[in-house]
Amino acid sequence: MTPFASGAELKDALRRHDYIADDEFATVVHLATALERPLLLEGPAGVGKTELAKALAAVGDRKLVRLQCYEGLDDSRALYEWDYAKQLLHVQMLRDRIGELLAGHADLADASTFLAQQDFGLYSETFLSVRPLLEAVLSEEPVVLLVDEVDRTEESMEALLLEVLAERQVTIPEVGTFTARSTPWVILTSNDTRELSPALKRRCLHYHVGYPTPEREREIVTARVPDVRPGTAHQIVDLSRSLRDLPLRKRPSISEVIDAARAATVMGHDADDPDSLGGMRDVLLATLLKYTGDVDLAKTRLGGAAPATAVSEPIESEASAPEPVPVRERVTVASRPANTTTAVFRGRGGGGRDAAGSGLRG
Repeated sequence: MTPFASGAELKDALRRHDYIADDEFATVVHLATALERPLLLEGPAGVGKTELAKALAAVGDRKLVRLQCYEGLDDSRALYEWDYAKQLLHVQMLRDRIGELLAGHADLADASTFLAQQDFGLYSETFLSVRPLLEAVLSEEPVVLLVDEVDRTEESMEALLLEVLAERQVTIPEVGTFTARSTPWVILTSNDTRELSPALKRRCLHYHVGYPTPEREREIVTARVPDVRPGTAHQIVDLSRSLRDLPLRKRPSISEVIDAARAATVMGHDADDPDSLGGMRDVLLATLLKYTGDVDLAKTRLGGAAPATAVSEPIESEASAPEPVPVRERVTVASRPANTTTAVFRGRGGGGRDAAGSGLRG
């Protein structure tokens, strides 16, 4: 059961933990807890989807259990695996006792049959290495289960989630079925990198988390950066919204706007001087933008210096000037970095495959 009587009550509780949600979003979250349904949050990275789970655990006085998804994630990393070292040690401790029991069997076939009939307790809960999904089911205390960036996994992993989402249970063939001791609040997040399966969506309430209104974004910034002056927060938010209107490879998220506000505060931004932010704008772009091409485009469109890669051509005359040719961004390793998460988990698990909300906190 949810401890909140309404979405408005939940909204106020989240605000006390510096998580600023609008009325609609708070109502959807309240319904998810009241109806005991998983909540799927989709939207761009950095708008507070993950932070909702953290804030919800805090306001609900629940333990947060997080499953970080990545390419190649399998059941041994998400559900459970057997502790083989512990099992081997157990067998070694029983070795002398097993020898005594087999002493009365002169025939090898009889000894083998006898061993096959014995239960040495190797496949029991004692030897389970619990992973996040099973941990959420076995937990004695209520939990918030966060399945983060589920769109980074393959569809086979989505199928593995269905039993947990629909039945709130996990089945282990060697042991049996474990049912959740208390109903977990489940939050799934997706950055829209791929379409999720209908089977997964059917089991969840769905909400798309976008960028907040300017007023709420300023409220978020001042809540997360208490030292920032209101004028500075206003100018930082206006700058970020101007950047989001550009055709960038990655638009500034709320978390990056918060970083920019912190940076401006550290640099001593004068909120009363309308030109003060312009003097440190290029530095602030380092906190707001993540790709060289985006920085060059922003400097050009916002009236700054031309990009360093631009080549100036002499203009003969206005009449003879050729039709302007659009400049295409040069693709480099720096502008398209490798999938570092995949690289970290490469070779681990997955049968040899490469393993790899609005108005919110960043």
